[in-house]
Parts: sequence; C-alpha cells; structure tokens
Amino acid sequence: RFSIFLILINSVCAQAQKIQDMLHLIKLPEGFKIELYATEVENARSLAQGPKGVIFVGSRNEGKVYAVVDEDGDWKSDKTYVLAEGLNQPNGVAYRDGDLYIAEISTVSVMRGIDDQLANPPKMQAILDDFPTEKHHGWKYIAFGPDGKLYVPIGAPCNICLSEDERFASITRMNADGSDFEVFAHGIRNSVGFDWHPKTKELWFTDNGRDWFGENKPNDELNHAPEKGMHFGFPHCHAGEYADPKFGDKRSCNEFIAPAQKLGAHVASLGMTFIKKDVFPEEYRKSIFIAEHGSWNKTVPDGYRITRVELNGNEAVNYEVFAEGWLSGAERLGRPVDVLEMEDGSLLVSDDHANCIYRITYLK
Repeated sequence: RFSIFLILINSVCAQAQKIQDMLHLIKLPEGFKIELYATEVENARSLAQGPKGVIFVGSRNEGKVYAVVDEDGDWKSDKTYVLAEGLNQPNGVAYRDGDLYIAEISTVSVMRGIDDQLANPPKMQAILDDFPTEKHHGWKYIAFGPDGKLYVPIGAPCNICLSEDERFASITRMNADGSDFEVFAHGIRNSVGFDWHPKTKELWFTDNGRDWFGENKPNDELNHAPEKGMHFGFPHCHAGEYADPKFGDKRSCNEFIAPAQKLGAHVASLGMTFIKKDVFPEEYRKSIFIAEHGSWNKTVPDGYRITRVELNGNEAVNYEVFAEGWLSGAERLGRPVDVLEMEDGSLLVSDDHANCIYRITYLK
C-alpha cells in the first residue's frame, strides 16, 4: 500500500512539474504573470466564486463537481473537495446566498447551505428536471443575472438543424426556485459563457459557430443581448453574414442581430468575463476576456488562448490575443475553458486538458 501511495504522489508531482514547465511557454503582455492556482482538478470546466477562499468547479467528462479551497489566503489552493460525482456532464455551477447550483444535461439542482458542508456536502435537490435530454451541446454554463434570475443556455441538438422545440438554440432564464421559466434569447447555436456589463447590467455572451461549412468560416461570435426576445440567426444565418446552405433561404441575415464582435472561426469560444476591478491597467478595464478552448476539426489548429475584446460603450473596438502558448505547433498542451475575476482582481483560468486552474496577475 505504501508503494502504491508513493507512486500516486510521484505521479501527482510529475504532472504538476509538467504544467509548471508549460507555463514558461505562455506569452502574456508585459507586466502580467501566470502561475498555478490548483492542480489535479480533473476536467476543470466552469468556475463560480463562493465564500472567501472557495472556488466551485464543474466538469464535463468526469461527472464531478469540486470545491477548490485556499485555506491560508495565499491565493493558491490548499485542498480540493469532490462535492458530487457520477453526474451527467455537470459543466455549469453557480453560487448564490450560500447555495450551489449545478447544471447537468436535463436537470438543474441545488446544494443548500454549502458553505459549511464542503467535507460532507448536502444532497442535491432538483429545481427543474425537464430540460431536453439530448447530449449534443447539452452541457450548460449557468449564472445568476443582475435581475436575480438563473440563466441557462440550451444548445442546438445538432451541428445544424431547426427544431420545433423553441428551447433549443437559446438562452433561457428562471427564478432561483425553478419557477417562471422562459426563453430569453433565440438563435444561439451553443453558448458556454456569458456575463453582464458592470455598468449597463446587459447580457453579453459567446456563441460557437457551426462546423463543416469551411475551414475559415463561420466565425464564432461575441453577442450583446440588452433585452428579451432577440434572435441571433441560428440556423438560418451565421456570424451575421453567411446564409446557411440548408436553412438560409427561409430567412434573411437582415432579420437577425449581428455579432458585436466576430471571433476566430472554430476557436470554440467558451467562458468570458468583464473586468470589474481596478487592478489591471486602465486599458484593460473596459474589456471582455474570453477563453478560446481551441478547434477540433481545422487542418491548422486555432484558438487555445485567452483573447480580449475592448469596448467603447456597447461597441467592440478591438479584438486581440491576451495569453497564448497552450498550442505548440500541432501539440495541444492545454485548453482554456472558463475565466473568472477574483476579489483581488486577478484572473482564474480553468483548463480541462491539463486538469488545472491558472491564476493571472498584474505586477504593478
């Protein structure tokens, strides 16, 4: 048993060292630094900030939900709790008033009073369990909006199709108890990240473009939805400019809301966050940071990076790479999934390929 324990310890240390070596390859603007925040968080996906020192992490392939805890306040995790396992792609997590919300494929549940029960977590209680069961784009990102409602996207159950169920290809919302469920925005193929503008309180979200339409088209999208009922084109129009070969003749691109910013084609734009603190340099404070998970079917891989979209009011005026190096030639070293601004203004980045969480800081 002792030999097995040593083997496991050596394996963990070797993995941590491998990631540390990889960090030297990550390029950031001058003044910024990236380091490990947590390791051995298998398939780390969506992030949610809990009480001080606690970050909740969802997964997709592992079926687990974690609590990563910084016990001594040094901005590095000290312990990881597995709060649930054996779940159906629990990608999405959201924290509110001491409760942890977890989104599986067809169910959104809650763990009440999680703060003091990390070591012995409470049972999950379903608040809405009749979401579609299709797994294609069925994993979800969830978050509470400024209106107190829980926003839950439902991806298209396909690469390209038109479903009679209006819930597909949308972002929905509901009350914290699951009541008053409604579709907030339509025509969204697969959003796995959104946030609200810190001043206007309006929703912005990423959306993944369709596959098998071209090596360099259509673009992924950053979209702005200031009100309920807007339609962003899927499956008729892509990125505000390309009529779909199968569904484009049914409705014109002019009928839909064009992207606020076109992102790279097939880069798999996932988590995003506004910068709200005054810690990063001023030019970064009117920005959205986006985790581009990386392409899976391009001849020349693209993405595998963190990008920044600078805003002037509600207009995107600049789109650029902020952090890159997770793609080395054709070798995939890591795949960023979500970005989260912490209380001290640093930026956490989850990586479901390297099974870890990074922390990016600005050195004044």
